[in-house]
Parts: sequence; structure tokens; C-alpha cells
Amino acid sequence: MSTSPNPLNVLFLCTHNSARSILAEAVLNDLGAGRFNAYSAGSSPRENQKPNPLGLEVLQKSGYSIAGLRSKSWSEFATPDAPHMDLIITVCDNAAGEICPVWPGHPATAHWGYPDPSEGNGTDAEKMEAFRKTLHAIKRRLELLCALPQEKVESALLQTSVRALANT
Repeated sequence: MSTSPNPLNVLFLCTHNSARSILAEAVLNDLGAGRFNAYSAGSSPRENQKPNPLGLEVLQKSGYSIAGLRSKSWSEFATPDAPHMDLIITVCDNAAGEICPVWPGHPATAHWGYPDPSEGNGTDAEKMEAFRKTLHAIKRRLELLCALPQEKVESALLQTSVRALANT
């Protein structure tokens, strides 16, 4: 993949910022290195929220770095000194329906819903499989994002391009 002189900043949002948004952040930072900078946050992370250990384990087993991954509130990205976001993607239905902060620069937005892999009371193997399936689904869509030609991720077309990927 060619690098861009100004990588696009992408923020993945989920309610608690413990599973899906963390997976997306790690995958896009790997796949989109040089073209995208990925971040994640939650609308209402719990006090002392940490990334789900199964999510971190599935990332590591799949070869992704987990360095620096942490659960955080979306308020960190609504401050004047925060990185300017070009694209904001909600990855859970709860966050998609919430009132978001006003993001500086009016970034493109999209909703890419995924089932919560941390829900359910299965065996450890079943829970791990749920995380693996979610990681695979996120990765597939992010590979499509990274494969978009540069003109499709220019600010004027970004909104249309990423919303179309929600149907893949």
C-alpha cells in the first residue's frame, strides 16, 4: 500500500471501548499503516474499563500488536488538542444511536455494526471463537477500506465510500 502524505485519522466508537472498537483500532493501524491512523473510544466506558482480555488474546494470536491499546472515553477526541478526525465509524448499535459530540471539522461518519463478541455464556472456546469471528469480519471490511483508491478517500467522497462498505 502506498503511504499518503497526510494519513486519514479514523475513530472507531463503541459503548464501552473494550472489544469491537479496540479490534478495529489494532487492525487498521496494521493494515493501513502510512495511510490511516486508527483510534478507538467509547461513549460510556465503565470506571477502570480495560480492553477485553479475549479481544487482546485474539489480536495477539492473529499477529496484531496490542501495544498502547486501552479503553478511553470519546471525550478525549473532542478536545481542541486531540487529533483531527477525518472519519468516525460506530461499530456497535448502541453507540450508533447515541448523541455524539460535535467533532471539529465535521468528519465523515458511518455505522458498521457487529455483534458483541463479549456477550453470551458459552465455554471459553466458544467465547474465543466469537472474538475470532468478529475480528475476521472487521478485518474483511477494513481490507476493503484500505483497498479504496486514493480518490475514494478524499474528503468529498469519503462519506459515500465508507457508508457503502457497510453493505459488504
